Parts: sequence; structure tokens; C-alpha cells
Amino acid sequence: MKDKNPLSPHIQIYNWHISSLVSISHRITGIINIIIVTLICFWVAYLLLGNSNYEIIQKFFQTYIGKFLIVGIVWSFSFQILSEIRHLFWDLGYGFELKTSNITGLLVIFGSLFLTIIILGKSLTL
Repeated sequence: MKDKNPLSPHIQIYNWHISSLVSISHRITGIINIIIVTLICFWVAYLLLGNSNYEIIQKFFQTYIGKFLIVGIVWSFSFQILSEIRHLFWDLGYGFELKTSNITGLLVIFGSLFLTIIILGKSLTL
């Protein structure tokens, strides 16, 4: 008789934890940040083509979609920085206890939101 249990933890039966959420988000934001840095390089390269091309991008960042993109970029970098600090402590051998891991995971999540608000401050008026 064939065994009906899945061979590996399936997403429908897997219990999500703070650490797994932060780990997956860390990987996703890492990929997003590489794309963002590449786009910033193209944006800066537009400066070489003249002010008119640069103004098009500047006008885009003044739209709601552009402002949302800026908020997302700042959050992504903030999340990545805090998560990397967390990994640095892990590399030094600290923070592996379940309670500490959960606390630092929550610090990364809420700290990145807090940093985004602090960094952007009143510069974005939606």
C-alpha cells in the first residue's frame, strides 16, 4: 500500500515561524536589491545623456507609483541591513536560542518599518 504522507514538509502542513519568514524575506530582498542597484546605475547613466532624460525619471518619482517604489526600496534596504546584522551575530555564535531568534526576527521586521519611516520622514508627502 502506498504511503499517503508527503516526502517533505508541504506548505499546507508546515507551521510558519518568524525565522522562516525573515529568512525567505532576506533572500527575496537580496535579489530585489541587486535589481535596484542595477536600475540606479542606469538612472545615473541617464545623467550623461542630458537633463531631459533625467527629468523624465525625476517626474516618475513624483507620481504615486514612483513614491510607492521609493518607499519599497528604502524598506527593502532597511530590511536587508537589519537582517545582515542579525546574520553577523549568528556568525559570531550568538542568538541561536529559540526565544532570541524570535525576538531578533521581530526586531528585523518592525525595525525595518521603523527605519523606513525615520529615513523618509517628511520628505514624501503623498
